[in-house]
Amino acid sequence: MVKPGTFCGIKSRRVKIAFIVRVLFVLSLGSISILNAFFGPSNGESVASIKSRPKRHLLQILQDQVEVFEPIVVEPENYTEFPPETTETSVLHGRNCTPAAIFEFPSDGFTREERKHGWITVHLLIACYCFWLLAIVCDDYFVPAIELMCKKLQVKEDIAGATFMAAASSSPELFINCVGTFITKGDIGVGAVVGSAVFNILAVPAVCGLFGGQVVQLRWWPVTRDSMMYGMAVIGLITVLNDGKVMWYEATILVSAYVLYITAMICNDSINRFMSRTFRRKSCIRPYTEVTEIAPLLSNGQNNGASKGSQNGQNGHGCGSEASEDSFQDFELASTPWSRRDENTFAYICRWPITFLLWATIPDCRRYPKLRILTFFVCIFWIGITSYFVAFLITVVGDTMDIPDSVMGLTFLAAGTSVPEAVSSIIVTNQGHGEMGISNSIGSNTFDILLCLGLPWLIKALAFPAIPGENWVALNSSGLTYSAISLLSTLCGLYIAFWSNKFKLDWKVGLTCTSMYIAFLTVSSLIELNVFFKVNLPTCIH
Repeated sequence: MVKPGTFCGIKSRRVKIAFIVRVLFVLSLGSISILNAFFGPSNGESVASIKSRPKRHLLQILQDQVEVFEPIVVEPENYTEFPPETTETSVLHGRNCTPAAIFEFPSDGFTREERKHGWITVHLLIACYCFWLLAIVCDDYFVPAIELMCKKLQVKEDIAGATFMAAASSSPELFINCVGTFITKGDIGVGAVVGSAVFNILAVPAVCGLFGGQVVQLRWWPVTRDSMMYGMAVIGLITVLNDGKVMWYEATILVSAYVLYITAMICNDSINRFMSRTFRRKSCIRPYTEVTEIAPLLSNGQNNGASKGSQNGQNGHGCGSEASEDSFQDFELASTPWSRRDENTFAYICRWPITFLLWATIPDCRRYPKLRILTFFVCIFWIGITSYFVAFLITVVGDTMDIPDSVMGLTFLAAGTSVPEAVSSIIVTNQGHGEMGISNSIGSNTFDILLCLGLPWLIKALAFPAIPGENWVALNSSGLTYSAISLLSTLCGLYIAFWSNKFKLDWKVGLTCTSMYIAFLTVSSLIELNVFFKVNLPTCIH
């Protein structure tokens, strides 16, 4: 029952105003749709037809007076043939060019020539703004909702990290691969996952080592365990990509491997004790605290919460304890349109539209814990919509610059979706939690490969096959196989760098990882651009 003197059970005047503003904002969106339905064009009539419709009909042409032209038939010899070299992709698709993925999206309002003359800058700026929006949604709303749900369900920390929390930080890669699999039918999603995996495995340790400000001593077992599991996931990906198509049972194996990964997380304590007894390393005798990939985002400047958790035998972000309604009092609330933080005026102005839009549509579950389920689903909606726009913008940029989707995914898209993880890793490294940052860089890739790739492929192959009765998903570029092989080499390079440096994260490891990342981007981009050998068919002329 609502108490007297309150508005909908709300006492605070500020909260009342915020509630009314949110309601008015949502109603305004609905009113725009209603006005468009009444005054806009009908379903069977386009805007172009309205503009071209004459006001007076002085002439009327009868239907039988219209001359019907025979369709022009182009002889096969008039087609332009490409060189006889074939790739696995051409054999699978039976064509000599790759359809432009840009036609799978609506028009952006610019012609190709206009974009080439400078308007493509608009797309790049909007894409960067969308990356910023993704980071704010995940950091301020999605991650706290996942954390609170885990505490309410009393899910063990390792299980939560391998399921809910992994989905939280890797959700942009998952949605972008869904767009690439179901809409563009191209390799932008695979390239983004492979590129973000290399970014996490090399760029994150690089920035932690170069800008961490201190030498971090790592324990050998967590690094070895995460590297072994990630290495097995990469080997499975190489096997799947080898023939240029993904069969339904191969996608099933990837998803099943993720289930086995969760099982290994459950048995982590037993495995850790066995390894400690076997190798008798003093550094492994102490209990190992599982650090999930989402932990850097959860500990963004919140040392008090981490210290309280450590006193209770956890790292401050565990999901094993029961949550109360005040469990998030030690955490900073989500950004509001009126919170300045420590940013300058220009950054505040640029950030204001994002914070207002999210504040008006997503409830802050740290302030209203009972709305955590609503926060979770609204965040999924925003991440999905933003990922669609990011994939659309990157596709337009690549099409304008004649760059394959796989190259854009490996470079710009991968870095954009992974930069928040790199920044959060630097933050926790400066706070003295360098091991947390490394666990973030290695552990997140297992989820990216096994589930972000495997699940959309499985759904596509079983429910929406390109050819009825053929349950497989075709890939446009055979060069992704070489990029996946390079994933294994970068993992080996990272582990050798740690091993030779006695598992110390410092500037030497950071410089080594930076060099390997630059080499990977250079070699992979040259392969995808057909510099060494032909792996990508040319884009069809449009």
